[in-house]
Amino acid sequence: MSDRARGYRYVGPADVRAVVRPGAEGRPIRSPADFESWVGERSADELAEPFTFVVDLDGVLRLAARRSEHVACAGGGRVLSAGEIGFGREGGGWTVDEVSNHSTGYCPDVTSWPAVAQALDRVGLGRPSGFTHEVVFRRCPGCDEHNIVREDDFSCVFCGGDLPRVWNV
Repeated sequence: MSDRARGYRYVGPADVRAVVRPGAEGRPIRSPADFESWVGERSADELAEPFTFVVDLDGVLRLAARRSEHVACAGGGRVLSAGEIGFGREGGGWTVDEVSNHSTGYCPDVTSWPAVAQALDRVGLGRPSGFTHEVVFRRCPGCDEHNIVREDDFSCVFCGGDLPRVWNV
């Protein structure tokens, strides 16, 4: 079984992971009732911004404030996906307006979308057919730094080396 089949491990700074406290994970959202309870506790100002999310290894959506670290939201564990997510109202129900895989702590591949889609479907949220903003992460084989690929330029911003075309973080 590949690492990706078991989930993405945290690859961010060690000092960020070191402050993760057990029991302080993002709020698990397993059902429509869980989401309604969670969203009912949010202010209009909070709902105007995206939130931090992870999908844990059990396929459960976990939500936390936007400025939360993904590794804290995940309780330090592996995830099936991670990123930012925004919600809106449509036709009397809640929908996902925006969702990305933007997590520099986990650097999930764009192929992690199915885990997100399944978690959102389980919660009964309307959703797009894929990430509304895809982030392409690569690790440079030359200098070992993590990169975000922009405008299809697969060059390392740190050393100028070539980045692989396939996910390797």
